[in-house]
Amino acid sequence: MSQRQSWRACALVLLACFSNNVIAADNATALPQPLTDNDYRTVNLNAAKLGQQLFYDKILSGNKNIACSTCHHHDLASGDGLSLGVGEGGIGLGEKRIVGEGNSRIKRRVPRNATPLFNLGAKQFTHLFHDGRVSVDPIFPSGFNTPAEEFLPKGLESLLAAQALFPVTSAVEMAGERNENQIAGATRRRPDYVWAILEKRLQGIYSYEQLFKDAYPEQVKQSSDINIIQMGNALAAFIEHEWRADSSPFDAFVSGDSDALNEKQTQGMKLFYGKAECSSCHSGALQTDHDFHAIMLPSFGPGRTRRFEHIARDRGRINETDRLEDSYRFRTPSLRNVAATGPYGHNGAYSSLEGIIRHHIDPVKSIENYDASQLVMPQDEYLVKNDFLIQQDKRETASLKRYRDIDLPALTDLEIEQVIAFLEALTDEKSLYGRLGAPSQVPSKIAVD
Repeated sequence: MSQRQSWRACALVLLACFSNNVIAADNATALPQPLTDNDYRTVNLNAAKLGQQLFYDKILSGNKNIACSTCHHHDLASGDGLSLGVGEGGIGLGEKRIVGEGNSRIKRRVPRNATPLFNLGAKQFTHLFHDGRVSVDPIFPSGFNTPAEEFLPKGLESLLAAQALFPVTSAVEMAGERNENQIAGATRRRPDYVWAILEKRLQGIYSYEQLFKDAYPEQVKQSSDINIIQMGNALAAFIEHEWRADSSPFDAFVSGDSDALNEKQTQGMKLFYGKAECSSCHSGALQTDHDFHAIMLPSFGPGRTRRFEHIARDRGRINETDRLEDSYRFRTPSLRNVAATGPYGHNGAYSSLEGIIRHHIDPVKSIENYDASQLVMPQDEYLVKNDFLIQQDKRETASLKRYRDIDLPALTDLEIEQVIAFLEALTDEKSLYGRLGAPSQVPSKIAVD
C-alpha cells in the first residue's frame, strides 16, 4: 500500500469514527456538524446592496475621510492587515497606510486589532467586539446591551446591526477629534446625537433615497423616512451576505469528503481536537466557544481605558462586567480564514500563526522573549514614544501576569507545523474576496479607497 493510500485509509477510519462525530484519539473532543443555511440569518439582498454603498462611503465619518471599509477592506480579507489600526485622519490602506499630515495627523492608534468579518451572520453569535460590549440582552428595550444603553433605538434586526452603529461614534475610528466637526462634538454627549446627524446627511443625498426605498419599501416613502435603524440593518445585511465562509477543505471533510484534507492537515486536525487541546476554547462549527479568556498577550499601544482611568492599559472584559475575575479576558475569535487574517490577538501582537500558537503553549516565556519588531504598525515619531508605555508600568505588567486561563501541553516543532496546516484548511478561498465586492463609486461622490 502506498503512503497516499495509507493516509486515505486512515481518513476513512476517521470518518467511520465521525458517525459519532468524535476523533479516535486520546483526549479527543467532538467534531462540529457541517454548517448549513439554517445556521445563518436570512439576508435581504436589496438591503445588502444598500449596505455595500454605506460600508464604502466616507459620508458616515465626522470629517468625511474614512469609511468602514478602510479598516475592513475586500483587498485585505475584511481586515486592515495591521496590528493596531490607523483610524480617522490616516491616509491609504493596509500596511501602506500612513498617520496623516498636518493638523489631521492622528493623535493615537486604534486601541485594538480590526477583527475580520467572516460569518457574523451566524445565529450563534451573542457578543461582539473583543470585550463583548455589544451583546444580546432582552432586559433592554432594544434587545441589546450596548454602550448606548437605553438610547439604542428599537428595530435593529440583529446583534451585528447594533454593533455596526458604534464605530461612527468613536473619535479615533471614524468620528474625529473634539472640535473638528459636528459629529465629534456629539460624541461627547450621547451616541444617539451622532446618529441623528448621520440621518440628516443620508437624507440629503438624493442617490440614497432609491436605495433605501428598494431595501425597505414599507418604511421609506421619501428621503425624510431614512433613519439610523435602516442604516444599521443594511450594514449588517451586507456583512452577513458578503463574508460568509463555510466552504473550506475542513467543511468538505466533515461533510464526508475523505480526500478534502491532506496528510499534514489530517494530523493537525487530530492534534487540534485532541492532544493540543485547541478545541477547549476554539470549539463548535466556527472554532469559537464565544467565551472570554485571559491568555497574557503582551501589552502595547494606547490601551482601551474607561473614563476614570488615566494610565495606558487594556483590561478587556472587566471594562464591561466590572468583575475582577474578568481582568484581561477577551472574546475567543472564530478561526475561519485565520490563515489570511493576521496579525493575531486582540491587539495584533503576533504577525504569524506560529507566533500566536507558541504564545498559547507558553505565555510566560513568550512575553519574556517578545519581539516587538513583528508588529505591523505604521511608524511615527510621536506615536512610537507612547507605544510601549504599558510595558514600562511594572504594576500593570505584574497584574497582567496574574491572570491566565490557559495551560496547554507542549508541542514539538512538527506538531506546530501540523496544527498550522489544519488552520490553513479552514480557509474558504472564495469568501476572502466577498460576493458583491467593492463599489467603484458611492452616492456621496466621495472617492472610494
